[in-house]
Amino acid sequence: MTAPPENRDLTIITTHMNADFDAMASMLAAQKLYPEALAVFPGSQEKNLRNFFIDSMVYLFNMADIGDIDFDRVRRLVLVDTRQPSRIGRFTELVGRPEVKIHVYDHHPLMENDVRGDVEHCRLTGATVTILSEILREKGIRLTPDEATIMCLGIYEDTGSFTFSSTTEEDFLAAAFFLSCGANLNIVSDLISREISPRQVGLLNDLIQAAVRHNINGVEVVVTTVTTDDYVPDFAFLVHKLVKMENIDAIFTIAAMGNKVYVVARSRIPEVDVGTILSALGGGGHTFAASASLKGIPLPQVENRLLTILYEQVRSRRLARDLMSAPAITIESTVSCRNANTTLTRYNVNALVVIDRADNAERLRGFITRQIIEKALYHGLDHLPVKEYMHTEIAWVGPEADLSEIQEKIIDSKQRILPVVDSDRVVGVITRTDLLNVLVRSRQESTGKKGGALQETSRPRTRNVKKFLGERLSKRLQELLQSMGEIAQELGCNAYVVGGFVRDLFLYRPNEDVDIVVEGDGIAFAREYAGRFNARIHAHAKFGTAVIIFPDGYKVDVASARMEYYRAPASLPEVEMSSIKLDLFRRDFTINTLAIQINPKPFGTLIDFFSALRDLKEKVIRVLHNLSFVEDPTRVFRAIRFEQRFGFSIGKLTSGLVENAVRMDFFRRLSGRRVFAELRLILEEENPLGAIRRMQDYGLLKVIHPGIELTEDRMESFSAVKKVLSWHDLLFVDDSYMKWAVYFLALVRPCDQRTTEEICERFELPPRHRVLFCKERFAAEECLFWLERNEPADNSTLYRKLTPFRTELILHMMASTRQERIIRDISRFYTKLQHVRPAVSGNDLKEMGLEPGPLYREILDRVLDEKLNGRLNTREEELAFARDYVTSV
Repeated sequence: MTAPPENRDLTIITTHMNADFDAMASMLAAQKLYPEALAVFPGSQEKNLRNFFIDSMVYLFNMADIGDIDFDRVRRLVLVDTRQPSRIGRFTELVGRPEVKIHVYDHHPLMENDVRGDVEHCRLTGATVTILSEILREKGIRLTPDEATIMCLGIYEDTGSFTFSSTTEEDFLAAAFFLSCGANLNIVSDLISREISPRQVGLLNDLIQAAVRHNINGVEVVVTTVTTDDYVPDFAFLVHKLVKMENIDAIFTIAAMGNKVYVVARSRIPEVDVGTILSALGGGGHTFAASASLKGIPLPQVENRLLTILYEQVRSRRLARDLMSAPAITIESTVSCRNANTTLTRYNVNALVVIDRADNAERLRGFITRQIIEKALYHGLDHLPVKEYMHTEIAWVGPEADLSEIQEKIIDSKQRILPVVDSDRVVGVITRTDLLNVLVRSRQESTGKKGGALQETSRPRTRNVKKFLGERLSKRLQELLQSMGEIAQELGCNAYVVGGFVRDLFLYRPNEDVDIVVEGDGIAFAREYAGRFNARIHAHAKFGTAVIIFPDGYKVDVASARMEYYRAPASLPEVEMSSIKLDLFRRDFTINTLAIQINPKPFGTLIDFFSALRDLKEKVIRVLHNLSFVEDPTRVFRAIRFEQRFGFSIGKLTSGLVENAVRMDFFRRLSGRRVFAELRLILEEENPLGAIRRMQDYGLLKVIHPGIELTEDRMESFSAVKKVLSWHDLLFVDDSYMKWAVYFLALVRPCDQRTTEEICERFELPPRHRVLFCKERFAAEECLFWLERNEPADNSTLYRKLTPFRTELILHMMASTRQERIIRDISRFYTKLQHVRPAVSGNDLKEMGLEPGPLYREILDRVLDEKLNGRLNTREEELAFARDYVTSV
């Protein structure tokens, strides 16, 4: 770092926090224009950038630390790659000072609160350094190859190697200029195509698993969230990877890292302007790429605010061409009613557009419905053409018709189906259901879904458990439930604590995850309660749910009583307002249907509609209705998981329904991801072997792959994994790993590479997991084979053999071998050897007069081998060995 000159006015060049390569490149370019200036980062930089910066190019910058800057001596502030005051840290103190001139170089769109400069060079290009490069060329300022490389790197990163839609002709010209100055594209390529760490792989998988697809005004937008204890570098790079892997048009990723929440957004469609959307959260960027960071706001609240903004900002696709189904299913007027019925059945539609064709042209004649066709068939008129009975007075619209015109035509004409006609051809149709879905969605977006509680006449089994609550609950939880009941009473609604919390009360298992169900408006209840108790809420209007977040971070889930129904087997549920009974009826198993009323007068009244207490006493897992597994086959996996976790058994009828679901193969309708999500939860259990045995009993392992069976070898492998994981966890090492992955490795261990790849393809596993299971696993097993068939390896050999493998594979090898010697060797490597490093370095070899080259690595490797094998114990001994080795070669 450079110390600021004493007694001299200062010019400072800075950029945005979490600076990327374009920011750094622009700072370097600006320094060429302001040679006397100091370059100062306002905060943290991406880890990838820091490493590159520190290791190789620090000499190019006249860099200073922000803590060494006397702000009263600053007379000129040069901002590059940003104009947002919220992104320049402490330098916002200089904005507005009359003695400080602001110079701005930026390629982002102008936002309302942007800093305005005395000198501005701002326009829409792929990278800010492109703007600066033009000025450098005009002034005839030449660059060194290292400088040109950094600047070229900025363009390549911000344009996605010239693939982003923001790329302009100027970016190509700027890159050509940098190449003419000697930019090294090999370095650029190495840094742009950087590998991601195992931790980042795990984070990417979490983002994929948490992704929720929202249909907002007819546009699909993906929102995904993740939480980590500290900052994970290259987060924007992970989002870019996710977009490419999942082929996403618009995505918003929300990450709680440490005490901040970061939002990174990407869009490939004009309907979603991510720059404008995130500006409402204090961030900004382009229409296609933007980010924001927020401090002191919980992730759920950020997500809720984002969703609200999305519904306000995302432009709607509500023209006929966007709403219609295409191609239109049509029949000619001469087709018989019998054949028309066949067409209706084949395409599972309720109405057909009738046309006539002549000379390669179409003429719209009318439409006919399933109801008319069925009546014609009933009366023996199946041989007559549809023109005899079709509706001939038919309205239609063009592709550019808006929603109001579509609504008017369908409602006023009382048509079940509305043709969309373009150039005398029927290009699509809009049904009454299509229109209804749009109108209902619009109402939900603007007002939230409303509904009153349904009245129920059937009476549940009840008993008062107020005393039991006093014995089992902490004072805080008792007061929490009582206060919630009082608020519900004031609002004129009933409130209940439900689900797993109540179940675990009677199982004497610890559980402080409180779920409240309100017969009425759950969001209004949550808002009222939060207002009185200094809490915050995160609401989800579509489902009538909210999370109350207390100042200490404790959370309570609140839901409006609701029911769910399934349009098709294995589909996701539709939701409607309901009563407490119907709310409980939608749940998976009887043991999860208990509720305790918390209104003041009936406080502590246990409600048991479905004999849940009996099933808890009898330790039985039962479904609530016979189509439960038809509607959602994933409940089968949950039944097995709960059975094994609680030591219960699956009821006879429920077991028969599981067998029926397997026999009817309802699981084929499930996506591989949903199946894998359930399998992963099973493998995360304390001892998943029991659940895997039950899957074998029911023939469910074939859902993973037809060739998977629970053999004696697999059972031994699972038991060995449990033993190894217990050993690892007792080490208390700071080395995170995927527990489920070690069990998964044991599950697929007997499978060959082709079968393993088929399993990974079925589960739609991300590429990094596929590499682990389909490539690295086989390398690890080959290494284990070598270790088992050779004499006991010395420490250096053990180190060379095992270092390439991640923790999951090390544990897999320990669990796979039956030789105690190998277990001891791998344990020794993991606990002691893997962290050994030479005390000598390349600098020491350089001082010996050696020229840098491949010999450095050879010498350091030999030093490490000797140290691992216990023959070198001090730095002096390592230096002496290195000198002797140099002499010998």
